[in-house]
Amino acid sequence: VQLQASGGGLVQAGGSLRLSCGASGGTFSRTAMGWFRQAPGKEREFVASISTSGGIRRYKDSVSGRFIISRDNAKNALYLQMDSLKPEDTAVYYCAAGTLTLTGLRVDYWGQGTQVTVSS
Repeated sequence: VQLQASGGGLVQAGGSLRLSCGASGGTFSRTAMGWFRQAPGKEREFVASISTSGGIRRYKDSVSGRFIISRDNAKNALYLQMDSLKPEDTAVYYCAAGTLTLTGLRVDYWGQGTQVTVSS
């Protein structure tokens, strides 16, 4: 499975960004998906995950209510709508494919990252 993330950029605090991830080489509609992020000097952390049908979604506590994960199985695409962005959201964001778990996603495949920078 190949994953290609896009949509990152520089935004002011309080602004919005929408990340996209295109998938190829696998059965997207049968694969749970998610987003992770890694800030400078920190470990990669879970942000959000979504089940194959989109009916189950999980979020890191600090982004719940501000971020929305979604998917379009017809387009083999995953999205992350990020609103009310904060400087602490600054990180490289990665899309991932794997298996949904109670706490997020067990990752089998990683995409390359896209940089999100939130200025104060």
